[in-house]
Amino acid sequence: VRLIEPTAGHMMMGGEDLSTLSGAALRPVRRRIQIVFQDPYRSLNPRRTVGESIIEGLLNFGVPREQALQRAGETLSVVGLSPDAMRRYPHQFSGGQRQRICIARALVMDPEILVADEAVSALDVSVQAQVLELLEQVRQRTGVGVLFITHDLRVAAQICDTIIVMQRGKVVETGSAETVLTEPRHEYTRALIDAAPGRDWDFRNFRPVAAGHPAQAPAG
Repeated sequence: VRLIEPTAGHMMMGGEDLSTLSGAALRPVRRRIQIVFQDPYRSLNPRRTVGESIIEGLLNFGVPREQALQRAGETLSVVGLSPDAMRRYPHQFSGGQRQRICIARALVMDPEILVADEAVSALDVSVQAQVLELLEQVRQRTGVGVLFITHDLRVAAQICDTIIVMQRGKVVETGSAETVLTEPRHEYTRALIDAAPGRDWDFRNFRPVAAGHPAQAPAG
């Protein structure tokens, strides 16, 4: 997302190296890549209504205010919140609801890539599941590509099609989620799997194992 300038390497999207862009050339790219941050309690300005936070990006790109407000209401519906939420302030919502608002703020820009940076780590387990399900629904509905950053392999197992394992800023392993989690090649990947909390986790089927019951693979 170019919030931090790269010191080396390349970032390719559609054949274009984003790491070489600057100024006016970088501006349209920012609309194509949006981010959902880790902490929903600090990601929204407490002095601004939800509606104002969601439409800020659209206004910056020249979308008329009335049109931006309409799109904001529609996008809130996509993430399971009422458009009435636009008149309220962040402190009036739970953590899970705030993260839904943050997702709406990103999606209203109609991005090609949605970066979810530890987007559920600050939430309770039950709320995590709801947000993960929402991201999957959004991905299927909009076609947006989701780059999900996480230290929790159980979360990665639930949401990811492809997994890239990084150690100290270097890619050490990549492949389908099933292959990486069930047939890890790199010692660091194996160490991550061994360190995953909970002994009742079946990585092969990507679902928690209930006591006395086998895990079931996700439909499809």
